Amino acid sequence: MQHLDDATRTELEAAAFRRLLTHLDAHKEVQNIDLMILADFCRNCLSKWLVAAAEERGAELDYEAAREYVYGMPYAEWKQQHQQPATPEQQAAFEARQAEKRQAGETS
Repeated sequence: MQHLDDATRTELEAAAFRRLLTHLDAHKEVQNIDLMILADFCRNCLSKWLVAAAEERGAELDYEAAREYVYGMPYAEWKQQHQQPATPEQQAAFEARQAEKRQAGETS
């Protein structure tokens, strides 16, 4: 992608991000905890990254507005309709993932 100009690269990145949001929206069965276990990010992380990007550019974007954009609806509504309680197996896998990150941080 280095051969692309900045504007084109930004447009492609934005299009890929929008496609990621569409993909996540089509797969509401994939819980945030599953994303955190497998990829170390979730929909909330995307929301926080949007807020951070806005702040870096001097734009105002609050976290709840960012979450509504990422989730496609108010977070409370999405949570009520689609979020399942984490299973003991998911919680254990998440804790194991966090322990691995802590250990990697200690040895790095």
